[in-house]
Amino acid sequence: MDKNWAYLLSRLAIGLSFFGHGLVRLPKLAGFSNWMLGQFSKSILPDALVIPFSYILPFAEFIAGILIILGLFTRFGLLLAGLVSLALIFGTTLIENWDALPSQLIHVSFLSILLAYLPHNTYAVDKIIKK
Repeated sequence: MDKNWAYLLSRLAIGLSFFGHGLVRLPKLAGFSNWMLGQFSKSILPDALVIPFSYILPFAEFIAGILIILGLFTRFGLLLAGLVSLALIFGTTLIENWDALPSQLIHVSFLSILLAYLPHNTYAVDKIIKK
C-alpha cells in the first residue's frame, strides 16, 4: 500500500513540474520562442529547427504534465515527458548550459523510475478506465 502512495507522490511531483513548465510558457509563446532563438543563436541548430521546437515544447510539457498528474495514459505521458527531456538535454549540451543539465537528468531519472514501477500506479484514472 505504501508503495502505491509513494508512486502517486512521485507521479504528482514530476507531473506538476512538466505541467508548470508548460503552463507558464503558453501565455507567452512568442516571447519564449524569441528567448530560445537567442539561446541557440550561436549553436549549430538552424532557426528552422529551433522555432518550431520552441512553439511545440510548451504544449508537449503541458500535455505530458496533465496526463501524468491524472494518471491518464500514464505510460504515454511518461514517455512523452522523457522524449521532451531528451530533446532538452541535447539542446542544453549544444549551448553548453551545464547548469541546467543536472535538473534535466533528475527529471529523466524520475520518469525512468516511474516507468519501471508502473504496476504501482494504483491511484490513477488508468485504473478507473480498466475496471
